[in-house]
Amino acid sequence: MNWVRKDLLGLEELSREEIELILGTAESFKEVSTREIKKVPALRGKTVVNLFYEPSTRTRVSFEVAAKRLSADVINIATETSSVKKGETLIDTGTNIQALKADIIVMRHNYSGAAVMLAKHLDISVVNAGDGWHEHPTQALLDIFTLKEKLGRVEGLNVSIVGDIAHSRVARSNIWGLTKLGAKVTVCAPKILIPPAIEKMGVSVTDDVDEALKNADAVNVLRMQFERDGAGAFPRQLEYFKNFGITRERLEKASKDILVMHPGPLNRGIEISSEVADGSNSVILEQVTNGIAVRMAVLFLVAQGEVKR
Repeated sequence: MNWVRKDLLGLEELSREEIELILGTAESFKEVSTREIKKVPALRGKTVVNLFYEPSTRTRVSFEVAAKRLSADVINIATETSSVKKGETLIDTGTNIQALKADIIVMRHNYSGAAVMLAKHLDISVVNAGDGWHEHPTQALLDIFTLKEKLGRVEGLNVSIVGDIAHSRVARSNIWGLTKLGAKVTVCAPKILIPPAIEKMGVSVTDDVDEALKNADAVNVLRMQFERDGAGAFPRQLEYFKNFGITRERLEKASKDILVMHPGPLNRGIEISSEVADGSNSVILEQVTNGIAVRMAVLFLVAQGEVKR
């Protein structure tokens, strides 16, 4: 199939075929990173603007590296030093970037739906690099790419997502992508961090981490977002690690040799032990590497797309 969308806003709206096209394109681009000269001219003459309203290390740098390896020009905008601090709206910021003849805006925003809103107002491409609690599509794509690379398939895999499900855009994008590709997904967290009716997304739910790990082919460990706990309702850090932390002892109880994933940043000793994070089951740094190829694929494809929402 041919890619037709000018934007990548979430995996919920993508078909299985579109997801597979991104993964296949990423597989082709991964080879570029093994070359002595890590660059292809696919986006020469294009300008990519990274517009980040929230802090980021892996995602922003990964998009910048991806764009440069495609030979695009890259501009990074930190909103704390931009006209946003003077009261400029998101739409005005976007239309001004468009007027400067940029071609793609990669945006992270603290409000769910911000990327969708911006895309509706612009003719240039918008790539969602994470919006509020909604979606983080390229993180899920690189997670799925890594699973397929390590295990040879996605369909039929048992994947458990453990951690702060309620506040996780990574969890939502992974659920949409994995279920569309035929994986079986289990989410595991304290009951207070399980969103109501999440079963409607096609997942199994448990608050028993040993049960979640028992037959899993992979576990994706999420960061506990304690900064969102305004009511003081979350389990305390040591309590959480005792009951839900991914440790070597817990992995050894499982019936399979599980892949361990994490989108970062890691909170060692809270959601995962250092022994596991740095151990033989971990593919965490491979996820980071694969993020470049996946984001190269996304930038390349949206640059060809024309269809608006």
